[in-house]
Amino acid sequence: MVPFVVDVVLVVVFCAIGRRSHDETIGTGLLHTFWPFGTGLLLGWVIAIAVAAGREGASAARRFDGRAVWPTGVIVWLSILIGGMLLRVVSGQGVAVSFVIVAASFLGLFVLGWRAALQFLR
Repeated sequence: MVPFVVDVVLVVVFCAIGRRSHDETIGTGLLHTFWPFGTGLLLGWVIAIAVAAGREGASAARRFDGRAVWPTGVIVWLSILIGGMLLRVVSGQGVAVSFVIVAASFLGLFVLGWRAALQFLR
């Protein structure tokens, strides 16, 4: 549960930084910016748990490690990025190539970075 909460907080921080960098209010529009990425995050966690269960049977879902860089972190990162961008397109929000590159970089740093740092410290 804690790794999921860490991911949620980091995606909220990513969205807040993005809104602030474009001189947009953080409070009133944060949910508008967050929901596509938050939905991608939730989907990524579902996929990562399903991959763990599919690889080694149902018992793997109980042993699932949300702190792992591979495959969990990579699946969650790509789901946030791809799912978030697709939902932004569908909802009429902007998706410029430069934004995709920046989002991929920051989300990768955030979502994979804390997991890599934790593995390094263990």
